[in-house]
Amino acid sequence: MTKSSFRTVLSASTMALCAAMALPALAQDADIKIGLVSPNSGANARYGSFAQRGAALAAKEINEAGGIDGRMIEIFPADSVCTPVEGVSATQRLINQNEVDFIIGDICSSVTLAMQPLVEDAKVVLVNAASSNPQITYQAGVGGYKYSFRNYPTDEVRALSIAKYAAEKGLTKLAVLSVDSDYGRGAIDFTKKYIDDLGVTLVSEDYYKEGEVDFRSVLTKVRKSDAQAILMYGLADTTPIIARQMIEAGLAGKLPLLGNGEFSAAATIEAAPKAMDGAIEAAAWLPAYDSEGSKAFVAAYEAAYDGEEPNNHAYGHWETLHLLAQAIDDADSIDADAVVAALEAISFESPMGTITFDDHHQAIRPLLLLEIEDNAPVVTGSVTGAVTYADN
Repeated sequence: MTKSSFRTVLSASTMALCAAMALPALAQDADIKIGLVSPNSGANARYGSFAQRGAALAAKEINEAGGIDGRMIEIFPADSVCTPVEGVSATQRLINQNEVDFIIGDICSSVTLAMQPLVEDAKVVLVNAASSNPQITYQAGVGGYKYSFRNYPTDEVRALSIAKYAAEKGLTKLAVLSVDSDYGRGAIDFTKKYIDDLGVTLVSEDYYKEGEVDFRSVLTKVRKSDAQAILMYGLADTTPIIARQMIEAGLAGKLPLLGNGEFSAAATIEAAPKAMDGAIEAAAWLPAYDSEGSKAFVAAYEAAYDGEEPNNHAYGHWETLHLLAQAIDDADSIDADAVVAALEAISFESPMGTITFDDHHQAIRPLLLLEIEDNAPVVTGSVTGAVTYADN
């Protein structure tokens, strides 16, 4: 498996995305062990399932293409339950009992932050594929944690992109309704960092707990305000509930949703199309993204998992495992320091575009801006996710 093979899209009849090519010498002995930490139980188990399936598909593709110089990839799943305590225990088991060579994880930012000192002490490379808290890479690379990388957009870039896009559309008075988590609150904090310069104001600010189902009182308050849109960084399972209650509150078609909460997922749009029309989202990836490689991934995933449509976590973990495989191949080694050097120098051609890493080990990668029009997501532009660290 090489970076050249990843870039090659094979014929639809094979549904394979990677071609076998001559590889540099790498000792052909045991499998390459990769731990995958994700919330496989609890309220966020749905996301963990997507992550595990996406990574499993990538491992299958790499192994069927001959592995990495003949060495197969073996994935060791570990359940974080989306809590730091469980995430730390899962990481310790992977390092001490399973003796993994690398770790991918976690979806939940609080877990990833707790994992970082563990992998640093153990000198095990951690590549994150889904956590968005900016602090993860503020403290990585030159920030201190040499063995931590993130292949996912940071909340800071996402928040700035959405705020700028809203301002350009004349949506300058926003009501906040975000999940009460590091993710939801962090995205709003970074929005506040930039809104004064953009001429945007927050007319109200509310947060919801995971599992909450009644938003009627908050939506009534929003309706009585002079908000022009609802700024929401939320959970995919909650977005349809809010959208349906927006219809009840008479807000559908009047106040668009802005932010990120899988607005573009077919199931979300189908649940309340009137409320989702006009929603604006910044996404790392979406199933409808029109690139040859992305469409091939969707087809392969749906074929592997009984027609299930992948979400961004399935894609992100699939892409990240391919990226890590290229770094191992480039390093011609599974030595942690060699792979760190390879990741720092990598130029990875993904279906989303070229991915490189900055000196904080944050991926510099395209972020899509999209709007829901006529019950379908339409990409209206993209920005490259570069972070400015000096103002932290």
